[in-house]
Amino acid sequence: MQLTISRTDLSRVLSSVGRVVETRNTIPILGHVRLSADGGLLRVTGTDLDIVATDTATATVDEPGAICVSAKLLSDIAKKAGAADVTLSEDNGQLIVKSGRSKFTLQTLPTSDFPDMTSGKYPTRFSIDLVAFVAPTTFAISSEETRYYLNGVFLKGEGGKLTAVATDGHRLARHVIEATEVFEGIIIPRKTIGLLPKGTVTLAVSESKVEITTGDFVITSKLIDGTFPDYERVIPRNNENLVVVDRDAFMKAADRVSTVSSERGRAVKLSIAPGSVGFTVSSPDSGSATDEIEAEYSGEPIDIGFNAAYLRDLFGVLPAGSATIAIADSGSPALFTSPAFDGLTLVGMPMRV
Repeated sequence: MQLTISRTDLSRVLSSVGRVVETRNTIPILGHVRLSADGGLLRVTGTDLDIVATDTATATVDEPGAICVSAKLLSDIAKKAGAADVTLSEDNGQLIVKSGRSKFTLQTLPTSDFPDMTSGKYPTRFSIDLVAFVAPTTFAISSEETRYYLNGVFLKGEGGKLTAVATDGHRLARHVIEATEVFEGIIIPRKTIGLLPKGTVTLAVSESKVEITTGDFVITSKLIDGTFPDYERVIPRNNENLVVVDRDAFMKAADRVSTVSSERGRAVKLSIAPGSVGFTVSSPDSGSATDEIEAEYSGEPIDIGFNAAYLRDLFGVLPAGSATIAIADSGSPALFTSPAFDGLTLVGMPMRV
């Protein structure tokens, strides 16, 4: 293998693919990227055994070939290279990297050691701005490894709707848009969600994998093999006590009273009455704080508590302006919605206060 490529292009493809590669691993090949040069292109591939990422850049290829080299070393060299172009060549199983007067000799591994999981058929394929679609739900992805089936975003196409759901058992976010695609529910892992490119992508779906493509950049990811819970049962249907607040005013008041507590999970008590919502936080170590904002509400007074951090996450995905909290009673899940964000439904479990 021998080729010349611009330093900018080499750094770009190594950076995009390198996000998949784990810096710490017990299998040496997983710290490497596969370089494949042919037909005027350099194709760079990285994997962690669950996700494979591939990106391509134009290059002057004098000798086609393939080799595996440390992702971190080559990326660092490309970022620090002093010349505009970088030459890569193989010599007796080593990769020679030249840029200007700089020369590096890197150890390599055989390409036969590199895992391949990109084969397979994808019955469903469509275009979507996937980042924008799942973004309002990602805050609710669980980090509890024992319930691994909650460690991602559930995606399903059915009945003219495309639905994305995430929950950690304490809060739930569901985003629904109109779509014609039909496929069984899948769970895209948290890490894959974090790697999604912005803008419109082509999403290909199978029973065990997804493929996300934008331009020359391709991510192939295994799906979480588990059963996502029946989220429809969690979403309350008969919460008739409606409280309309200003989203920004609510968030600022909740943040102010939370100042007295050093505990992330401290509850904020909401005292809901006609015309207002009161906020109270009590800490045995620091003291207490109260605040109040105007609200539209005409029902009986209700006191209900929520985790302060969860409240911030729930209101954080709602747009500025009015937001509605639908409550049944102080012990039941509450519904959070915004008239400016059609299709987004948020659910928060209360805390005892």
